[in-house]
Amino acid sequence: MRFRRTTLFATAVVAALVTAVPAAAAPSPEDRVSARFDALLANPDGLAEFLRAFPKGGDLHNHLSGAVSTESLIRYAVTDGLCVDKTTLTASYPPCTATQRPAADTGTDKAFYRAVLRAWSMEGFDPAGPESGHDHFFATFGKFSAATDRHKGDMLAEVAETALRQNQFYVETLISRQGSAVRALAASVGFNADFAVMRQKMLADGAMAKIVAAAKTDTDNDYAQFNAALKCGTPAASRACVFPARYDYQVGRATNPEIVFANLLLGFELGQVDGRYVGVNLVQPEDDPIALRDYHLHMTMVGFLHKLYPKTRITLHAGELTPELVPPADILFHIREAVEIAGAERIGHGVDVRHETNAAQLAREMAAKHVVVEAPLTSNAQILEVSGPAHPMRWYQRFGVPIALATDDPGVSRGDITGEYVRAVTEQHQTYRQLKQIARASLDHGFIQGASLWRAPDDFRPGPACAGSVLGGANPSQRCKQLLHDSPKAAVEWAQEAAFRAFED
Repeated sequence: MRFRRTTLFATAVVAALVTAVPAAAAPSPEDRVSARFDALLANPDGLAEFLRAFPKGGDLHNHLSGAVSTESLIRYAVTDGLCVDKTTLTASYPPCTATQRPAADTGTDKAFYRAVLRAWSMEGFDPAGPESGHDHFFATFGKFSAATDRHKGDMLAEVAETALRQNQFYVETLISRQGSAVRALAASVGFNADFAVMRQKMLADGAMAKIVAAAKTDTDNDYAQFNAALKCGTPAASRACVFPARYDYQVGRATNPEIVFANLLLGFELGQVDGRYVGVNLVQPEDDPIALRDYHLHMTMVGFLHKLYPKTRITLHAGELTPELVPPADILFHIREAVEIAGAERIGHGVDVRHETNAAQLAREMAAKHVVVEAPLTSNAQILEVSGPAHPMRWYQRFGVPIALATDDPGVSRGDITGEYVRAVTEQHQTYRQLKQIARASLDHGFIQGASLWRAPDDFRPGPACAGSVLGGANPSQRCKQLLHDSPKAAVEWAQEAAFRAFED
């Protein structure tokens, strides 16, 4: 049923955007729009307006808790009757103590509201202040986490509606499940360097199966809340009801190795039995002392489990580092091990690549394997203070490594995917055709189920089924229609091509 939603979404987009598109005439529509784009480079407002309307593929690197607006998080805190510590501004459950204030006070005290907004996001952050962007950014999650507990479906609804407004066609968002149950199981089993033995102990007596079932129930409840928030199934239903969103299961890396393994196992198990979960990722600061100590161990865990669960795909935060954050020895190998040991198909951030051993060879290997870099330019600037020429985006492109722009935590960073495209143009000097390549790559490398529209990875010529059809046209061949019906992935790729046709016309 959820895969059918993807087809319905793509059909609706095509119907809305393509119905009256006339035949292209020379010079090509792409040529004309590319010239218009070049003329806007000296006009920031016009460029931003152009890029808001530009079809922007998918968002492959999006943390659900950090994706929704901080205003929504404050609203959730008020609705749930939470308390906020007067000093740390951390939310927690009632009753409120003398050192706390009701979150509801944000509705009457503007100064308190602003203080919470700034503590829970990068709003008004001063890079010259006593706290680094890195520390402030990562600290926000612990401060607002209580506000997200009961609103996963509401948050997913906001992410889907935002993606639609931003002219996107697909989102993968990161989420964790059943944390207490996973930690209890890990504690009862303990760590074993023999991963096969540790896995069998965690699977024994249906222990992990119970956690998987509970996680699926949690997800069902999310979607019920999602449907209610968007009025799905009613005459007032939002178009986002059929938006194709998937979950990547996120695993905290800054904790005991048995807990990391148990969480990874849950993520891989979920990917086998629940189509809403398509990938596994490791999160939390890569420069955390435990994350650094156990990095190779974690990559080995992922590689081991991936061989047993090939259906679940791998995307990993790797290279979210600078020489200022870690000792020299810890910046030489993270991306390489993610690709070569863990089998990552996508790398999140990848900022430290030029510090890795034999970086050029690594980039050529990534290009040959079609490993895409998920590039959230805003969070790289805020957390790592890496932007402009210091960012490796254009360096990757010289080696043929595909790039997919991403938002990371747009609620925390106070941005959106249009802002990432603006940065790509103004800081990374991307052309119009490069932006189209990036947008297409973001869908090509998405873990959405089904065959691709394209003949090969990063080769944006249609495969045999649709080779004789006008890309994004209203009348694809019967064989092409069958592909679009059978493959959620091809359907969203076709929808984007229809949007390109309408945009360029």
